[in-house]
Amino acid sequence: MTRHHRIRRGKKERTEEESFRATMASVTSPFTTTNASFLLRSNSQNHQPAHRSFPLPPRACLNESQDQHRIQLNRRQFISQTAAIVAATAPLTLIDQSPAVADEALSQWERVYLPIDPGVVLLDIAFVPDDPTHGFVLGTRQTLLETKDGGATWFPRSIASAEEEDFNYRFNSISFKGNEGWIVGKPAILLYTPDAGETWKRIPLSAQLPGDMVYIKATGDQSAEMVTDEGAIYVTSNRGYNWKAAVQETVSATLNRTVSSGISGASYYTGSFNTVNRSPDGRYVAVSSRGNFYMTWEPGQAFWQPHNRAVARRIQNMGWRADGGLWLLVRGGGLYLSKGTGITEDFEEIPVQSRGFGILDVGYRSQEEAWAAGGSGVLLRTTNGGKSWIRDKAADNIAANLYSVKFMEGNQGFVLGNDGVLLRYLG
Repeated sequence: MTRHHRIRRGKKERTEEESFRATMASVTSPFTTTNASFLLRSNSQNHQPAHRSFPLPPRACLNESQDQHRIQLNRRQFISQTAAIVAATAPLTLIDQSPAVADEALSQWERVYLPIDPGVVLLDIAFVPDDPTHGFVLGTRQTLLETKDGGATWFPRSIASAEEEDFNYRFNSISFKGNEGWIVGKPAILLYTPDAGETWKRIPLSAQLPGDMVYIKATGDQSAEMVTDEGAIYVTSNRGYNWKAAVQETVSATLNRTVSSGISGASYYTGSFNTVNRSPDGRYVAVSSRGNFYMTWEPGQAFWQPHNRAVARRIQNMGWRADGGLWLLVRGGGLYLSKGTGITEDFEEIPVQSRGFGILDVGYRSQEEAWAAGGSGVLLRTTNGGKSWIRDKAADNIAANLYSVKFMEGNQGFVLGNDGVLLRYLG
């Protein structure tokens, strides 16, 4: 053999040795004590070898015969050893996948994709009591969708009387009692259906109506209760042809008449309600537009009753618990529950994990179970009436604010958000 051939062979042997060393150092031992899921995350995310590998003596510690023996390792031995190691580590992949599947199965919500334009904010949802599979969801940009399978799929509905004028209505509220249904919106519009939404008729309204209609509740045969953002409450018992005022004056008039009442922020009040919520027995709680106080009203009272907020931060929203008490949300993510039931100014703070995002609404499915929703997909659950809350990760990857939580009869529940986000409760 010539000197030239010997040199080329030496280079080839050194290359094989270096390749063997690099490969063996990058393969993780199947007998490492490191947790399997950590190894998989480390290799997939950081692209770094695990900290345990097959022991390989430093090159300086090898004598000449040992070094020659390792150099002469043929290719078949190398491939067989590598294949055995890969086969031994394969079961670790299966172990890592199972927890992810289990986490997804724990969620009790699914997202329903709607045939609407991006940017639509969903504002309310209601189902026909006699047919819980038949319902409607509405929102901004004159959005009205209908479902006949319990909310799994939705299709657009158009109302001719709402399209005759050059307005882009914001539908604020919808309610059904039997087959009769009502919708209110802004600019001022009132719609009525006697046949579970098959047809909708527009009811004329007075141009002197104080404020914008923000809420309506179907209360009986041809009867409904309507609220404006200035605190006017009207009731009808003849399909909306006539309305009677349930309060004697607007909130602005009440507060400016009682400037010495000691209500912080009430003097020379000219604002409106930010939120209005009704209890099943007809009581109302409303938050001022600036969030510096709240007001309540009960059937039979002539005026709204103002209340100082019991917390330092401004109020975001308020509503009724299933046991008749109140819940209160403050800007920045705080949640408070009233002590006892009924209307009160005595609240206690409940720790919640809102990830720094504001909580925007709370909905009770029963006296024990309730859900809270908020900014950036925050979703919280309680199973003890609100004493403690845990975060549900169902909406963590949804880039939207969740504005409203609605529960109907039985297991029906929905969360409404911006950009057309709709979550359906699976139970």
